[in-house]
Amino acid sequence: MRSVVELAAGVMLAAAAIYFVLRPVLVPRRPEPIADDAALDPEDDLSPRSVALRALKEIEFDRATGKLTDADYDELKRRYTAEALQALRADAPALVASIASAPRPAIPPSADRACPVHGPRPVAERDPRYCSECGRRLELADRFCSRCGAAMPPGARFCSSCGRRVAA
Repeated sequence: MRSVVELAAGVMLAAAAIYFVLRPVLVPRRPEPIADDAALDPEDDLSPRSVALRALKEIEFDRATGKLTDADYDELKRRYTAEALQALRADAPALVASIASAPRPAIPPSADRACPVHGPRPVAERDPRYCSECGRRLELADRFCSRCGAAMPPGARFCSSCGRRVAA
């Protein structure tokens, strides 16, 4: 009786092994969705900008590995830099339009802003974002914790009430 159980277990184990080995061959795979061509391989992008930028990377690599002399490198870099700049300038109007149409975060006109080094800015400066003396980003004179709402002084990294880290 014991040999019959062992024989049945062996047959079932062998059948399971055969199934798992042959399953990829017998069961068809679902087709994967076709991704965007540009996402598959960036080398397929043949725009003048991409070609010039890839060429600049290639000559940098060739120079580092000793395949290019300094004179050849200088000549090729000048040529491909000019091509890349020309392509970037051609793309500039679309880029400027997309940046100009992007919404800007509004700074409340009544917000008192202060430089961490030079303190509050003069009233003559309307809605300043940066210090006119050192160029540092201005902070709101009174900030509030997003968790508990407690007022925090400029430059605080943690809320003194609840200990939450302040976003930079």
